[in-house]
Amino acid sequence: MPKQKITRETIVGAAFEIARTSGMEQVMVKAIADKIGCSVQPIYSYCKNMDGLRRDVIERTGGFVREYVKDRIDPEDLFRSMGRAYIRLAKDEPHLFKIFILHQREGISSLEDLYRKETDPRVASWIADQWGISEEQAKQLHLHMLIYTIGIGTIFAVTTPGISADEICAQQEIACQAFLNWVLREGDSDLAERGRL
Repeated sequence: MPKQKITRETIVGAAFEIARTSGMEQVMVKAIADKIGCSVQPIYSYCKNMDGLRRDVIERTGGFVREYVKDRIDPEDLFRSMGRAYIRLAKDEPHLFKIFILHQREGISSLEDLYRKETDPRVASWIADQWGISEEQAKQLHLHMLIYTIGIGTIFAVTTPGISADEICAQQEIACQAFLNWVLREGDSDLAERGRL
């Protein structure tokens, strides 16, 4: 049998699969070598340190999450289906969800920074169009639901034996309606305030 060529892609792929099934803490040189079926030497030659390899796994996780969510979005109900997709991700891929949510984010000093870094800028426009609200209101609603979904998704991913997805989605729906009502009230008070100027 010909000797397998070990590439950086092979190593990152094996590390990603280990993280996916067992968590990032199990991504170690020996585990990667065992997964690929080689000695540890090729792993060390491609990966000078584990931090770089973990960053590669985080990057691949981000790509996986974006595709996962995109494949589950209903264009007719973009906002709700996106929230449900993240909850489903937490159920189907708990280790990847934790990696995606809990990795260190650089250059974030405000919720606005977080929103810009973590969302597609077109989403606010889609939400505004679907719900008949301003783009600024849509951004506020989206930010509130992003924060809420990260929180409730994390609870969902770290509890055993586990909360039912139906219960989590029902709670998410209640939060969505509450945030929408708040955004609409704030928009009305802003308009009233401007009318007094």
